Amino acid sequence: MPETNGIAPGSPSWAELASPNPEVSRRFYRGLFGWYSYTLTTDIGDYEIFTLGDVQGPETAGMQTLLDESERGSWTCYFRSDDIEATVAAVRDAGGLEVVEPTQVADLGRMAVCSDPEGADFALWTPHNLKGAGVVDEPSAMCWMELACHDPEGAQRFYGEVFGWRPVERDFYDSPYTQWKVGDSSVAGMVSIDEQWPPDRPARWIPYFCVSDCDASAARAAGLGARVHIPPTDIKVGRFAILSDPTGACVALFAPTVDFQFERLRP
Repeated sequence: MPETNGIAPGSPSWAELASPNPEVSRRFYRGLFGWYSYTLTTDIGDYEIFTLGDVQGPETAGMQTLLDESERGSWTCYFRSDDIEATVAAVRDAGGLEVVEPTQVADLGRMAVCSDPEGADFALWTPHNLKGAGVVDEPSAMCWMELACHDPEGAQRFYGEVFGWRPVERDFYDSPYTQWKVGDSSVAGMVSIDEQWPPDRPARWIPYFCVSDCDASAARAAGLGARVHIPPTDIKVGRFAILSDPTGACVALFAPTVDFQFERLRP
């Protein structure tokens, strides 16, 4: 199990679910991934930590409660920053917005929420006692983050200026696909919202979680109340599916091919 002892700046570090119904979300993700969860009481409210195994298991994701129960659930992708104020300034200079100003989260770390020029939200994390995901690239753990957007060229410019990412074009799909890199290591991906997508689809970041069997996991998710938007589909590096959980939060599953190796940026 590739547990992490640190995550380099500009790399994915955490995924957080905002849920209008935490009990429904707990039941769904425990059933889908076998996660355990426990609640931390902080000065900004209760915060749920999902883990693999039991309370001692490595952290996989977080969950906060939406105050308005009529809102749809959503996942937020976090990226490591060692200087949140400077990164937020880079976001503004590149044409993005500061949605939530830099905030201390108890003794866990420091966070901010931003949006890119198309309105896709993402978050920044400077760790203290919560370093980020404690395990990645294993079944039931986070393995990828992907932006779906209307303006790939604009996104390449924006994220290059904010994080220093370098775009590399791939042919994983029928449509063009961008893999963002820092040096030789992959940090995220991007797909263009084209005529194959609903015309009103907004730009957004989606977290991917690794599974051993994409078909079985997608069927299990459907049985637990999920809506499958893209059924299990083969690509060159594996098999994936995209779904929304019972609260409406969009999430993806990925089963890599046997010989596929994740490229990761580690300190």
